[in-house]
Amino acid sequence: MLKILILCTGNSCRSVLGEALINHLGGDRFQAFSAGSHPTGKVNANALATLARHGISTEGFSSQFWDEFDDKDIDIAITVCDSAAGEVCPVYLNNVIRAHWGLPDPAHVTGSPEVIEAAFEATYAALEKRIHQLLALPVETMSKPELTEALNKIGAATL
Repeated sequence: MLKILILCTGNSCRSVLGEALINHLGGDRFQAFSAGSHPTGKVNANALATLARHGISTEGFSSQFWDEFDDKDIDIAITVCDSAAGEVCPVYLNNVIRAHWGLPDPAHVTGSPEVIEAAFEATYAALEKRIHQLLALPVETMSKPELTEALNKIGAATL
């Protein structure tokens, strides 16, 4: 089972959605975690509501610092926001396969509840599409460079 760490600055929306989706869809191939460089300390309520609308458990998520995973033997680290992509990752991730799947932060969207919900749904849909593409890869037989290239290609694709 490959361990995937989804990284974002605040670890309250995108990274939590990614963690939940990988664990929900990944079966016995992947185990996902999420963390942030500057965690907010609280998971965004709209992210949890989005998971609930899709029938995914909302239990057990927290907004946590990425150093909490230095003993988890992470195989893949995926950043989901531009801020985290530009930051220096912790030393324990130096030999990890790294990819970037940048997405706009739905927590910054303002407007009516419907507008905010639509932003979270768009983020969920984008992550779900990318995770299905990840699941279609023969990751167990790919080299690190091949997997890195494939994951970054997924992140660079127009949604």
